[in-house]
Amino acid sequence: MSTTETAVRTAPARTAHRRHYLMCKPEHFTVNYSINPWMEPSRPTDTANAVAQWQKLHDLYLELGHTVELIEPLAGYPDMVYTANGGFLIDGRAYVPEFRFVERQGEAPAFADWFRAAGYDTVMPKEVNEGEGDFLLVGDVILAGTGFRSTGDSHREVGEVFGREVVSLNLVDPRFYHLDTAIAVLDPVQGTDNGGPERANIAYLPGAFDDASRAELERRFPDAILVSDEDGSVFGLNSASDGYNVIISPRAKGFEKQLRERGYNPITVDLSELLLGGGGIKCCTLELRGAK
Repeated sequence: MSTTETAVRTAPARTAHRRHYLMCKPEHFTVNYSINPWMEPSRPTDTANAVAQWQKLHDLYLELGHTVELIEPLAGYPDMVYTANGGFLIDGRAYVPEFRFVERQGEAPAFADWFRAAGYDTVMPKEVNEGEGDFLLVGDVILAGTGFRSTGDSHREVGEVFGREVVSLNLVDPRFYHLDTAIAVLDPVQGTDNGGPERANIAYLPGAFDDASRAELERRFPDAILVSDEDGSVFGLNSASDGYNVIISPRAKGFEKQLRERGYNPITVDLSELLLGGGGIKCCTLELRGAK
């Protein structure tokens, strides 16, 4: 029996959990400015293709039993499709973003209005932060990215807002400018697995972090999946997981194999058009945690 066969046969059973997401149809998608290394305004974009690819992701979530809410896209804000940057929500409380770049700052009031109308306890920020792009909930801990967008002061603020432990992680590769491009949360919540304790777990790209951050990730997540730069550079880690089904880029072949070996069910969705704006599956998906 090969090592791979052994890994597959001994992989723990995974359980899918229903999720509640906020998305935004990319009706105004284009790339007419550059605020990350992926954006090239001189390169043509196809809005119709972006909408078609996004629709497949939206419909897949519904097929998997998840709930999807929609926020109205605003003309003049082509990056609003990346709703993960629109906030961070735990237990019915919404922490609103304060975008670093002026090109996106007009999105924040729209997200704040949506959260209030939906009945969430809405908290306006004092510090620069870009929502779930840089804040990831793993079990009871918030992983917080800094280095390119959200500032360290926002890490203190988000901890105060939610009363949770915050682990600061320093991003050093400009291609992975948000934490959700370098870490995928595979098991977001604690549960049970074959009658025993299940550990919240992640996959990540080691080269996206400085030495101290890598050491902290190794200490906290010894069973994490370590993803190659080849898979990271096609936004393989910008993924969404319900604990069993993991939606990933079709170009992240190595990551797809690693997930199968660990007992997950990878499902591929092509968002190559939206990658031209520096966003992928997770970028288009904001998790709404807590009853409205």
